[in-house]
Amino acid sequence: MPVNDLDPARLFPFPLDAFQQEAIAAINRGRSLVVSAPTGSGKTLIGEYAIHRALAHGRRVFYTTPLKALSNQKLRDFRAAFGPQRVGLLTGDLSVNREAPVVVMTTEIFRNMLYGQSELDDPLAGVEAVVLDECHYMNDSQRGTVWEESIIHCPGSVQLLALSATVANGEQLKDWIQQVHGSCALIHSVHRPVPLSYSFCSAKGLHPLLNGAGDGLHPSCRVWRSPKGHRRRGRSPKPPQPEAPRLGFVVQQLAERDMLPAIVFIFSRRGCDRGVGELARMDLLPPAQQQHLAERLERFSQQMPDGVRGDGHADALLRGVASHHAGVLPAWKELIEELFQGGLLRVVLATETLAAGINMPARSTVIWALSKRTETGHRPLMASEFLQMAGRAGRRGLDREGHVVTVQGRFEGVREAGQLATSPADPLVSQFTPSYSMVLNLLQRYSLSQARELVERSFGRYLASLGLVDEQQAIAQLAAQVETMDRELADVPWRDLDSYEKERAKLREEQRLLRTLQQQAAETVAHELTLALQFASQGTIITVKSPHLEPSPAAAVLVEKRPGPGQFPLLLCLTEGNVWLLLPCRDVVAFHGELSCLTVTPMVMPPLRQGGERRHGDGSSHGLALSVATMARRHDLRTARYDLAAEVQEQARRVAAQEKKLGGHPAHAWRDRKRLKQKRHRLETVQQELEDRRRRLNDRIGRHWRMVLSLMEILRHFACLKELEITPAGRVVSALRGDNELWLGLALLSGHLDHLPAPELAAAMEAVSTEVSRNDLWSAYPPPPLVMEALTSLRELGRELDRQQQRHGIATPIWWEPELTGLVTAWARGSSWDGLMAKTSLDEGDVVRVLRRTMDVLAQIPHCPGLNEPLRHNARRAHAALNRFPVREADAVVAEPVSTPDPDILR
Repeated sequence: MPVNDLDPARLFPFPLDAFQQEAIAAINRGRSLVVSAPTGSGKTLIGEYAIHRALAHGRRVFYTTPLKALSNQKLRDFRAAFGPQRVGLLTGDLSVNREAPVVVMTTEIFRNMLYGQSELDDPLAGVEAVVLDECHYMNDSQRGTVWEESIIHCPGSVQLLALSATVANGEQLKDWIQQVHGSCALIHSVHRPVPLSYSFCSAKGLHPLLNGAGDGLHPSCRVWRSPKGHRRRGRSPKPPQPEAPRLGFVVQQLAERDMLPAIVFIFSRRGCDRGVGELARMDLLPPAQQQHLAERLERFSQQMPDGVRGDGHADALLRGVASHHAGVLPAWKELIEELFQGGLLRVVLATETLAAGINMPARSTVIWALSKRTETGHRPLMASEFLQMAGRAGRRGLDREGHVVTVQGRFEGVREAGQLATSPADPLVSQFTPSYSMVLNLLQRYSLSQARELVERSFGRYLASLGLVDEQQAIAQLAAQVETMDRELADVPWRDLDSYEKERAKLREEQRLLRTLQQQAAETVAHELTLALQFASQGTIITVKSPHLEPSPAAAVLVEKRPGPGQFPLLLCLTEGNVWLLLPCRDVVAFHGELSCLTVTPMVMPPLRQGGERRHGDGSSHGLALSVATMARRHDLRTARYDLAAEVQEQARRVAAQEKKLGGHPAHAWRDRKRLKQKRHRLETVQQELEDRRRRLNDRIGRHWRMVLSLMEILRHFACLKELEITPAGRVVSALRGDNELWLGLALLSGHLDHLPAPELAAAMEAVSTEVSRNDLWSAYPPPPLVMEALTSLRELGRELDRQQQRHGIATPIWWEPELTGLVTAWARGSSWDGLMAKTSLDEGDVVRVLRRTMDVLAQIPHCPGLNEPLRHNARRAHAALNRFPVREADAVVAEPVSTPDPDILR
């Protein structure tokens, strides 16, 4: 195509939207792009224009997608648009026309290319542009790092086109790409060529959800509330719940309003399959379409007899209903997608994976629930998840508007539906995660400082840096505050103050010990005194201690015993200060039986009745009180008996000595000690805050590099690195791709897999590279003895790797899953598909996914340097044994690969 024929009006048979025109203008200026626009708005057209432009320049384009199924779909679309010879495909185990000017591939394949390039072999030679379709997959917690790595390592000479659904921070993504790659423009659009209307379906029917402005609930919407007067009865009564409509009722409502075809999003495979059964009596197709569909199904069954799904799904297909989820065979899913796009299906019941980019627009989308089950329990849908599914409604050129229908559930209703329908999109976050293979590939090509610079170019580091200005200003202010306070307190003799505080602490401790010893002595003599007082006569001299006395203890004379509340009497005493007290026996702290009793003359007794009462004496008692005071001065009657204990007296001398020492300290006379202590406490508080902020800042900006250093330590432990040099073992690990490349490399280098037959090798690699997280996992095929012998030999190696990872804070999984090894061996030995599926609880799609993932690993082994030839040869045989339909890609059955997989690409 000549360059002057790139007029969009000639290339596309319809007028372009403003955002598409703006994007094309930016492409022609040579800028990279971030296109953020609603699902279904026509972002793919921008990628198609980039293809036309590159072809006109005689150059190439790589078009990346997050899913193999989406790659296959783009392959079909681009073959139709640009011709079969100009379009190729690269997936994990399939290479079709890979030298074509337009190559469709998964994003992982593109990332692997970048790591595999060298000065002698540049896989991006002649590439003008790379399209990163569905770039919002950066948010994916498992795979998002692939998009960041691809952008970081893509050469600046290549134009990047990042096509994303609507995100809240497209400007940030654009700025980051501009920072790490080159000039970049943001094309943002909220316009939908087919507008959406939102409805809500309850058991009473279908109603509008939003008001005319689209920013709140429709006036006719009513939030469900429990009926008044409801009373719970019985032992475990359930509160009333809103009535949820049946699936058949919802579909009937859509059919009556001409809102079909529809995709019904149900967040479980079983729910999708049950839904097919619930719609068994509904016939949604006219006879002519049923006949056409039956003919297509017959052709499919002749081409792929093992691909036809049983249990009534073929019959449902003829009535216009199908189920689409990860448990379905890929070939059957592709048939469903083809039929739906051709208008031969009216209702597809699907999990949310259908919204991830497969081009299957419908007139309506039904979102069956507003929460979903995850590994950590139920959670509400995120706004971007809701928008992604809602965006599948409305077919450009076919529908005036698309319909989004939410459904009343047991726990969510119109309020939650309205909140999601009016919520903005979620922002993109960074999922950048260094891996063993990444570290080794960086060190093979760059110095340590260059590797650090590349790692710190992640989107996560960029997002963290956006908040650094405010944080750094806060740190600077705290540092200045610390400096000012340091200057203000620089002349304070802190050693004297610290010394004084230590002496004060010693005094407090000595005083505490004195109180403890006094209490212990008091408990010792209390019983003796109580017994003695029962026999004491009137006029006996005693020492009493009471909070009502000043001073206390004080000398007193026993005047009278009165009945008490217990077995011991109350004592009426007159103190040396002429105060009458009525006391319990326990308040007497000394009994002076060695002194003569005083004569108590008749006098007026105060009417005291309760223990602790007191009354001042009068003239009649003054003489007796004076006699007590005289004896107290003569005989020291003001000391409690327990204070006379030797240990108490010794401790009292220590307290007195410490008080004297403290009184002579230089800081004792300072009047501002308290203020100085407060200022120092404030200084220490600010210093701690400054330290915490600096640490948090360092955590934010250095987290990924610290992880790289930890991975390097583990690699050194297993002899994959010697200082910064890659060892032969390290070269094996660097050539692998998986959840834990080091674990795969250690297993392959251990020698325990070297002589396994091909079927058993396939099974062993499945066990160390994949996980099936299903609670109901069951397989009637027992693990083969040879495989278990090899896996048992690897067990200790896996434990050592786990210990090292825990020590360094690395959470990369180490799979050791023998449950499906018998099934993998059976398939590799030629078992039929029906026979295989009869002996496992897994869905067909799950089995295909496990076998394909095993094939991905096996395909890498022949290209790993340093592995012995028998192992590489057996890996090729094992890969070929597994690569049978329906595990083999459907496209591979129709079009044989024209070349073998590229070693650098398929690693």
